[in-house]
Amino acid sequence: MAEPLFDRLALIGIGLIGSSLAQVARREGLVREIAISTRSEKTLERARELGLGDVYTLDPAEAVADADLVVLCIPVGACEATMQTIADSLKPGAILTDVGSVKMSVIDQIAPHVPDTVHFIPGHPIAGTEHSGPDAGFPDLFQNRWCILTPDKSTSRDAIDRLTAFWRGCGSDVDTMEPGRHDLVLAITSHLPQLISYNIVGTADDLETVTKSEVIKYSAGGFRDFTRLAASDPTMWRDVCLHNKDAILEMLARFSEDLSAMQRAIRWGDAGALFDLFSRTRSIRKSIIEAGQETPAPDFGRPHKKGRD
Repeated sequence: MAEPLFDRLALIGIGLIGSSLAQVARREGLVREIAISTRSEKTLERARELGLGDVYTLDPAEAVADADLVVLCIPVGACEATMQTIADSLKPGAILTDVGSVKMSVIDQIAPHVPDTVHFIPGHPIAGTEHSGPDAGFPDLFQNRWCILTPDKSTSRDAIDRLTAFWRGCGSDVDTMEPGRHDLVLAITSHLPQLISYNIVGTADDLETVTKSEVIKYSAGGFRDFTRLAASDPTMWRDVCLHNKDAILEMLARFSEDLSAMQRAIRWGDAGALFDLFSRTRSIRKSIIEAGQETPAPDFGRPHKKGRD
């Protein structure tokens, strides 16, 4: 990029998302300077060792001073306290955004404290792995992944365009959505699968008729993929559940109804109902691959050891 989009980027939180943003922003020349703040001195020192920023501080207010773009890369439940800390230090004209998987709660926590001179644009990059911390980041995390922005109608068009350009510079496709709609959509596409993963792995761990060693040794592809999700950051997902509970409970209720219907079909040997369900859901997988959101490679492109000679 010939000219950076922003002079100073402040990252509040430097886990998987923050670290990845720092790396891609640096590589693509999206910003001139990166300021990093986190609560943990150990994490901050690790970010320094990795060379993720230019300015390192435990004080988020110091990090956001003179920043043109401030990104809150913190658990959803920490947004209000953090916002109260940084509000008076935000630069007039700055863009403030976040990366949380819940939008209505984040808006409720942040919006009352945003100065009139600051552009608040809630955001959510739909990208991640089961790993966390500054070492987990990599610059291609957002490549060909969606980032959803949920600005209100009064938000400056220029600010939205600048933030959109930033995320596109990170490799993302960008869309806008009403925050309540976002929370409902993500409840089914992200939050419910995560909760099912936590639950099924927990069930396997609690079984008395199957040993833990057998679960680990004979884990088939499906269970193995559940364990990947279930290894995600517990603090982040605790906050997602607490801050998007209405949408999640609605999706859980619908899922429970559908699960009961499947249970009846199995009990009564309804082969037609089972085949119809499995055929319909198989087409969803095909559509996700065609949309470029997953690889068509066998076993998700995982490397496999060669067989014995």
